[in-house]
Amino acid sequence: MHVPASAHRLVALLALRGSPVERSYVSQCLWMDKTEARADANLRSVIWRLRRSSPQLVSLSESHLSLRREVEVDIDALRGLARALVDESSAVELSAVDAESLSGELLPGWCDDFVEFERERLRQMRLHALESLSHRLLRAGQYALALDAALAAVAADPLRETAHRAVITVHLTEGNFGEALRQFSSLADLLARELGIAPSRRTAELVDVRSDWAAGPAPRQASRLLPI
Repeated sequence: MHVPASAHRLVALLALRGSPVERSYVSQCLWMDKTEARADANLRSVIWRLRRSSPQLVSLSESHLSLRREVEVDIDALRGLARALVDESSAVELSAVDAESLSGELLPGWCDDFVEFERERLRQMRLHALESLSHRLLRAGQYALALDAALAAVAADPLRETAHRAVITVHLTEGNFGEALRQFSSLADLLARELGIAPSRRTAELVDVRSDWAAGPAPRQASRLLPI
């Protein structure tokens, strides 16, 4: 469907909200710097243009707006997959899940408040999903894919200790103790440089080193793998 540029923000807001949204809320979200009368007028204008170009896209009532029920929103499918991955009681077909689909950013470059809130919400859900995907793949013996998912989580948030822990766990399970120590060293250096802290005891115990290892000599080897 062709969507006029002036309607992009309206369609994005309705897609992210999912359920019907009050007209007054929409106008205030999209034109916070305008008076109520001006914002309402802008909304009416955008709706008129949108209905002319794509009459089957938006459902209207006197008080609410929403996308029509038959419109599919990719973000809904992504959220559903992420929730299934983090729910250990849910069965997931791992061969159909690609770590790359759980990476990326929602509407990059958009600065609207409603986008920034949903962007952070989705980012956190994706990070948890990537870590859960790594753990599931590891249990299935698919080490390369498990490592790829864990590294994707690290790339999305380099300061996220649980993501580094997922990487270390994969290396230890494969018997790559040097790789595990190198990942721990990278995490320790990063946390010390950026936040002035050391890795947690739980992470240090994965490679059987002191929690303040960053300030001391390098350990000789990793000795065991502890449960996640």
